Amino acid sequence: MYKKLLTVLQYFFFAGLAAFFVWLSLRDLDEKKWGQLKDALSRAHYWLLVPVLFFLLLSNWLRALRWKQLIEPMGYSPSIINTFFGVLIGYFVNLGAPRLGEVMKCTVLARYEKVPAEKLVGTIVAERAFDVICLASVFGLAFIFQFDVLHSLAYTYIYPAFQNKRGRISVHKIIYLAIGIIVLLVVFRFLLNRFGHINIVQKTKNILVGILHGLTSVKKVKNKPLFFVYTVMIWVLYLVSTWCGFFAINETSSLTLTDALTVLAMGSIGMIVSPGGIGAYALLVQETVAFYNIPSEPFGQALGWLLWFGQLLNFIIFGTASFVLLPRFNKKRYENSQNNTAKNS
Repeated sequence: MYKKLLTVLQYFFFAGLAAFFVWLSLRDLDEKKWGQLKDALSRAHYWLLVPVLFFLLLSNWLRALRWKQLIEPMGYSPSIINTFFGVLIGYFVNLGAPRLGEVMKCTVLARYEKVPAEKLVGTIVAERAFDVICLASVFGLAFIFQFDVLHSLAYTYIYPAFQNKRGRISVHKIIYLAIGIIVLLVVFRFLLNRFGHINIVQKTKNILVGILHGLTSVKKVKNKPLFFVYTVMIWVLYLVSTWCGFFAINETSSLTLTDALTVLAMGSIGMIVSPGGIGAYALLVQETVAFYNIPSEPFGQALGWLLWFGQLLNFIIFGTASFVLLPRFNKKRYENSQNNTAKNS
């Protein structure tokens, strides 16, 4: 009963969070601005969503190849097709039930490839750990090539929190923040040690240990250079798909590939904080492109929602197709296996 209630509350929380970000993105639109947004979207080149979808699909194929590499050291070699379907289904399920998609990925391989689901948890954690590293790298590159934009973003949204009444940086606030973080880490460690016997604390410890094991699991991968090539190319494809989306709106077509670095970095944060990135992704893209002298309303909004819509299509189209094709592929695969066995006998 408690777990069901917790699950329901979790869904309501994520739904409320998504609604909040949608409201933030659209709250300032009056009748005139609504008309401008509709006009911008009506003039968009929607055919450019085709290459965007292609790049996103290709990135998921590389994710499947990388995931397969992480699984093989455990003594299992799942088919790349089932692994690919698992990745696509995971993203699709995450739209309606955040975090459940990771469970579905493992369930697919457990059912069709006989890989124990509990053994796959570490590989999922490893993937997420490397994605965090890649996102940090994207921010680092954006900081190098787009320093003025990131500085402007920080000055607008972060610096005010550390300013005093005279508008200068408050050293006291920075010290208080550092002390607060240290105290939280000390308290967190104390709770893990003192109450390790409690179920939720034990699960937290297991997650932290899993992250550590996930990061070190790459040592067991046979072809390490190829693993890192897959990892880099996944994010290169994200970058190219974002850049390609710029050309869908005439007013944003002048943005460059290096500009896409900043948009990708900020948009990725939006995909993390809101289920499927709804609301948050469009809002962060809108606010980011405004620093390139592009009106956030309506063109920044139009770009944000269009790029988000492309990702939504990617999740729905390929996720639905995977649900349909997965059992059919494995039925045919089983029949071929049976026929080969009969011939050999």
